[in-house]
Amino acid sequence: MALNSPAQKLIIRQPDDWHVHLRDGSILEAVLSATSRVFGRAIVMPNLQPPITSVEAAKSYRERILSSLSSGADFTPLMTVFLKDGLSPDVIKQGWHEGVFTAAKLYPAHSTTNSSDGVSDLIAIDSLLETMENIDMPLLIHGEVNDPHVDIFDREEVFIERHLAPLLSRHPGLRVVLEHITTEQAVQFVEANAGKLAATITPHHLHINRNAMFLGGIRSDFYCLPVAKRERHRLALRKAATSGKKCFFLGTDSAPHTRAAKESACGCAGIFNAPNALESYAEVFDEEGALDRLEAFASVNGPSFYGLPLNKKTVTLIRQTNIVPLVFELLNKENEKLVPFHAGETLQWKLEENN
Repeated sequence: MALNSPAQKLIIRQPDDWHVHLRDGSILEAVLSATSRVFGRAIVMPNLQPPITSVEAAKSYRERILSSLSSGADFTPLMTVFLKDGLSPDVIKQGWHEGVFTAAKLYPAHSTTNSSDGVSDLIAIDSLLETMENIDMPLLIHGEVNDPHVDIFDREEVFIERHLAPLLSRHPGLRVVLEHITTEQAVQFVEANAGKLAATITPHHLHINRNAMFLGGIRSDFYCLPVAKRERHRLALRKAATSGKKCFFLGTDSAPHTRAAKESACGCAGIFNAPNALESYAEVFDEEGALDRLEAFASVNGPSFYGLPLNKKTVTLIRQTNIVPLVFELLNKENEKLVPFHAGETLQWKLEENN
């Protein structure tokens, strides 16, 4: 990493995104460039309709991603399998040994977008988890209970107590990533179990607390799952991300939904942050006086946990006024639009293109 003084330019090893939703079809073709312009690799979520539950489906999806890349783009999608009740361990082993699956994703059923086919009972998939533990395949978890009797702001904390702690006890050799953490309890639990357990942190959970969803009315563009929490949790996340600790790394959870879907009766959960994700993270690290730790968080800790080589290329961020557009045009026949995170705001860092 190169950082001039005073910091006007920051050169870091090319980062990876360890949690992204690329969707499929016309949205995939539109949003892929926002991720591939900066990230060398990305863990691609499998919650399509239908979800990715076979080696063949993962191969096909990977080909659709690669064929949608712009000319000259150097980007590697890392595919995941969607865990569900009744999935055969043979699928896990085949996909892992063929180099198709980088990890498996656990969604508690009905916990978030396109998760109705998710896991209803973690004990029931112990054979899958045992297989993953034996072959050293990482497990990625959306860590929330879907119990309607549990307050939505408490569902991460309750999941850790009810399910994650017992899971780690049953499978002590399993590598686990608790994705998009949102609470100080999650920070503390990951730190206490660092080694086999790590966590990703999104840019939006570093910038907003739960008030953002209600400023001047219902703000669906700030609605995501897990939802943003109280200010003390946001501060705990900022401290964790900028701490330099190896158990925390970049995962945007960029999740595009069209304007119509965000403003519908559903009000779909998800924040599309890919167009300015790295700049958004840089803003946080700059504000916390930790720019010298951004490279580890963005480019080193993730591949180290996954056992993958570090990227050899670099990217350059410059301190420059960066006004985020109000909309991201899909340019399809429906003229659909996405609203990016930080829409209309001014960031202080900008990715230098073609460096």
